[in-house]
Amino acid sequence: MDFKFLCIDIQNPEHQKGVLYLLDAYMRDEMGMNAPMPKDLAPRIIDGLKAHEAYIAFIVLADGKYAALANCNKNFSTFKAKPLINIHDFVVHPDFRGNGVGKFLLDSIASFCKENDYCRINLEVRDDNVKAQNLYKKCGFEDCNPPMYFWEKNL
Repeated sequence: MDFKFLCIDIQNPEHQKGVLYLLDAYMRDEMGMNAPMPKDLAPRIIDGLKAHEAYIAFIVLADGKYAALANCNKNFSTFKAKPLINIHDFVVHPDFRGNGVGKFLLDSIASFCKENDYCRINLEVRDDNVKAQNLYKKCGFEDCNPPMYFWEKNL
């Protein structure tokens, strides 16, 4: 399989199509919502991402088809005085799982970060998503030291 790594241009309609296609696959997954993307959500996602100044994202094409997506946010580490990337959504389309596309995407993001002087990559993973945890470990990710929790307050 031929993989191609792209930095998403959210203004590009083809990239928007890829983002929505892969997010819909993620939402349908048991680790998502177990349901398709609501019809009215797609335009709001694209409009919101266009307006979000910290948005940065990456996509992988496998043999020309949308295979994987990482929706990220740029942030800044005050302790290192350098930017960092937080991976918010990480999606490998079910048709491409087990083919190395997830590792390719993570390795490519790491290369991008090194080339652009980012100090680290953060991500979150569900406690019950063992497959994703195994991929992340294979790519060099590990629990924070000391371990951290991801907390939220829904508004």
